[in-house]
Amino acid sequence: MTFEYRDAVRADVQLLILLAGGTGSGKTESAMRIATGLAGGQPFAVLDTENGRALHKADDYTFKHAALDEPFTPERYAEAVKDADDAGFPVIVIDSGSHEYEGIGGVLDLQREEFARMGSREGARMASWIEPKARHKRFVQQLLRTRAHVILNLRAEDKVEIGKDENNRTVVRPKESLIGIDGWIPICEKRLPFEATISLLLTADAPGVPKPIKLEQRHRALVPLDRPLDEQVGANLCEWASGAGAAVAPARSQNAGLSMSALKAWIAESGADKDQLAAVAKDLFPDAESFGSLTDGQRAKVRDRYLELAAV
Repeated sequence: MTFEYRDAVRADVQLLILLAGGTGSGKTESAMRIATGLAGGQPFAVLDTENGRALHKADDYTFKHAALDEPFTPERYAEAVKDADDAGFPVIVIDSGSHEYEGIGGVLDLQREEFARMGSREGARMASWIEPKARHKRFVQQLLRTRAHVILNLRAEDKVEIGKDENNRTVVRPKESLIGIDGWIPICEKRLPFEATISLLLTADAPGVPKPIKLEQRHRALVPLDRPLDEQVGANLCEWASGAGAAVAPARSQNAGLSMSALKAWIAESGADKDQLAAVAKDLFPDAESFGSLTDGQRAKVRDRYLELAAV
């Protein structure tokens, strides 16, 4: 027999934790605190692309430091992660991963170079993404197959969009995105936050306090959303990953409201069809322009109706 199936037991789960935020949101501090708890007092590795900024924390935390300079190609990131994993570090902090996407030599640069190589013909624009995206996917695969837990910090930028309000007046509002919250959108390939075990957004108005981009029910009891991330969060996650503890999140009433961030997390967790969900929303609330214009209670009704139709 080629394959042997055994009872499924949660043990030695590798965690990929993504922390995104703008300047002053507490990304580096939060990553250091979580890493300390995850590592159980052992030194952890920090891959620093921010011109040595992580060294500002050297007196506060126990870690080994390596600098990554340009070009910020996916392969150089993957090599640095593999070297840290081979060295046996229990946790690897990458601060920041956004350079792999928008930095010199990153995915956007690679696409521009490929497009130019193809003669800058408009018909070649889509094809020019094939190789850069393949190289990015190989980097993600390296992140996912490390034995160490990985904390990936990402920059985020504040974006707005122009739309209409309920009185059909033109308004400027935070841009909606499945990977962003209140207009703050991580700088990365758009699928990356959903590759992670947990993805959180931090904002400067409440440094270190997480807003969930992806936070599954099984992890909600481990990551409080009403206070800054700390060493205890790391210790909780380490215990869960080892199989020693089971996270039991409080049951969510199907009649409770559903915030925009909670809706995004539910879509990511459940795999709900976004087009069908939008059709349900349009049927129930035809005057609504988007999910963002619905109330929490209306979003909950859309989810519940979608689930009713899916069960038919």
